[in-house]
Amino acid sequence: MKSKVYYSDFRANPNRNLLQKFSSLLEKSGMAEIDFQDKIVAIKMHFGEPGNLSYLRPNYAKVVADFIKEQGGKPFLTDCNTLYVGRRKNALEHLNTAYENGFSPFSTGCQIIIGDGLKGTDEALVPINGEYIKKAKIGHAIMDADILISLTHFKGHESTGFGGTLKNIGMGCGSRSGKMEMHNAGKPSVHSELCHHCSSCFKNCAQNAISYDNNGKAYIDHEKCVGCGRCIGACNFDAIKVENDETNDILNCKIAEYAYAVLKDRPNFHISLVVDVSPYCDCHPENDVPIVPDVGMFASFDPVALDAACVNAVNKQPIFENSLLGEKVQPFHDHFTNLHPETNWRKGLEHAEKIGLGSQNFKLIKIK
Repeated sequence: MKSKVYYSDFRANPNRNLLQKFSSLLEKSGMAEIDFQDKIVAIKMHFGEPGNLSYLRPNYAKVVADFIKEQGGKPFLTDCNTLYVGRRKNALEHLNTAYENGFSPFSTGCQIIIGDGLKGTDEALVPINGEYIKKAKIGHAIMDADILISLTHFKGHESTGFGGTLKNIGMGCGSRSGKMEMHNAGKPSVHSELCHHCSSCFKNCAQNAISYDNNGKAYIDHEKCVGCGRCIGACNFDAIKVENDETNDILNCKIAEYAYAVLKDRPNFHISLVVDVSPYCDCHPENDVPIVPDVGMFASFDPVALDAACVNAVNKQPIFENSLLGEKVQPFHDHFTNLHPETNWRKGLEHAEKIGLGSQNFKLIKIK
């Protein structure tokens, strides 16, 4: 059977605004079939890196939170800390970023909780025995929730081709060490010029893999290191870094397996907005002009079908000539391959389908 993906365009009029139309999409797509009564509900989304303006507006999050509360649920917005250096690498800066970008309990109608704690080390180990991942490292607060709802800004991505629902859930719900596991085939190293000899990494290493050289700079013994990533969260000076050396194909597969770990054994539902389709991730501290016109709002119980429907919808759109995609030579009839030819975005969907996360075979149902 084909998975059902519900869709509504961005047309509105004086009698029915866009947020009302969005709420109607949630209702007609079956989200209310979930038993929300007295359940704690994680709404997984991206709060945007400061300087980037293509992230979803808080107004959309409020519609989702209000819908859940009307069904008796107790929602909170969440994301996990980043692995890279930026304004969301610990919970304090992450919350400040969320507030700066307009997300607060007052604007969204629910609390904001950073899923993997203060320094990205608060994680739950979720056994899945996958092809690439045996135990996924997921933000503890996210795994503590009874229900998972994803709210995704659909856009391009330099490493995965596009950033959709699977990436929002898989990469987004991984703790800092989980993100390291997905991004890397190797282990972290110390950039000695940034090391302050504060001993925080040494104190947090359970493997005795960290020692000091003759200049008092930390050094990681890769023979002893197990790649847990706790030293990265412990360092306040961004001196410990990873190489992001995993192949894009395996990265996409690992993201799918992490998404499986997040979603298995509990109710879940997924929403993706194809608007301001920037060429790169919302993690960038900037956003370029959209590559195609705004398309619409999509929702489904099947995250794989949802991503497949969104990428299919984008590929049907004309290209904005003044965009990054418009500057590319166009050898294929595939916007995301043209935009990021070094990655095969199909790999993640194929692997997600293989492990039983959903189906690429979908039926698109338009909601007026």
